[in-house]
Amino acid sequence: MNVALRAWINRCRRRIARALLFRIVFGERSQGRLLPNTRVSPSCCIEHEDRLVLADHVYIGPFNLIEASGGVHIDEGVQVTSHCSIVTHSSHRSQRLLGRAFVEPAEGERPGWVAGPVHIGAYSFIGPHSLIEANTRLGRGTLVCAGSFVRGEFPDFAVLEGRPARVVGDTRRTDERLLHRHPELRAHYETWARLP
Repeated sequence: MNVALRAWINRCRRRIARALLFRIVFGERSQGRLLPNTRVSPSCCIEHEDRLVLADHVYIGPFNLIEASGGVHIDEGVQVTSHCSIVTHSSHRSQRLLGRAFVEPAEGERPGWVAGPVHIGAYSFIGPHSLIEANTRLGRGTLVCAGSFVRGEFPDFAVLEGRPARVVGDTRRTDERLLHRHPELRAHYETWARLP
C-alpha cells in the first residue's frame, strides 16, 4: 500500500472515530433524573457511577477520571475541563502497610485507608490536570487553576492554586469587573450567586 493511500485511510479512521466515539452530546441521566443540558465526554472514565450525583448544566470534558465510591456530588453549571481526577479514596498508605494482605478481603477498616465524599459547588470551574481528593468540599463559584491538587473545605468564590491548593483570590473581583462592562448580565449572575 502506498504512503499516500495509507495516510488518507488513517485520516478517515480518525475522523470516523472522533465523530462516533468522542462526540459530546447533551443529555445525561443521574439518580434517575433526566439532565437535558448536561454533557459528559465518552472518554471520561466514571467508576461507581451509581454514587455520582449530577445536576443539570454540568460539563465534564474528555479524559477525566471520576472515582465515586465515596460519593461525588456535582452541582449545577460546574465545568470539569480535561485530564482531571476526582477521587473519593486513597489506598497507597494501606497498600504499603498491608503488603500482599492488601488484596485479601478486608475485615473491618484497613489501616491508612483514606476515604470520603467530594462536593463541587454550583458554577465552579476545574482547570485541566487538576486533582480533587477525598473529603473535599468546594463552595459555589470556585475556580481551580490548572494543575492544582485540592483537598479540604473551601469557601464560595475561592480561587485555588497550587500543590497543595490554597486560596489565592476571590472570583467575585473579576466577575464584578465583567459585570460593570456588561450590566445586562447582572440578573443572570445574581440568580445563582446570591442564593444562600
